[in-house]
Amino acid sequence: MRAEKKYLIAEVENHLKKSDYVILANFTGVTVADAADLRQKLAAEKAEFHVVKNSSLRVAAKALGLPDIDSALVGPTAVVVGGKNSPGIAKVLKQFFKDKQKLEVKAGVLGNKLITAKQVGDLADMPSLEILRAKLLGLMNQPAGMFVRIINAVPQGLVNVLQAKAKAGAAQ
Repeated sequence: MRAEKKYLIAEVENHLKKSDYVILANFTGVTVADAADLRQKLAAEKAEFHVVKNSSLRVAAKALGLPDIDSALVGPTAVVVGGKNSPGIAKVLKQFFKDKQKLEVKAGVLGNKLITAKQVGDLADMPSLEILRAKLLGLMNQPAGMFVRIINAVPQGLVNVLQAKAKAGAAQ
């Protein structure tokens, strides 16, 4: 294998190692300005957009033990990797497609499972990581709040009875 090819495969492997997900996209019709805009939006989520050769991606994916992505490697391919918030990344891609009508998601790999373009769209519809954390925290705080109110009800009831007794005694 030529040195240039080894370098390209190693570069793609480095991209794939950056996160536990990979989103494959067809970037036909995406201009340089559009790609720069997309890269800027993805950078806010700490993700990256890279155009790669299908043959290099195929070899790198097999070397890293990723599922078989050969069916998605038709036509020009770009990979989106990096960042911890995969639903947020999917939202950025979905919004970019909605705005520009150019980028098409081919497939993705989440964890070590191949997911379809529709499943990537479903991932985009999920709430963000921050919202899920807030909901979980709210659910965890609910029982504690109810417990405090129940514990507080007994002394509060006693105070109410004593106040009523004092008012009744003062009225006589």
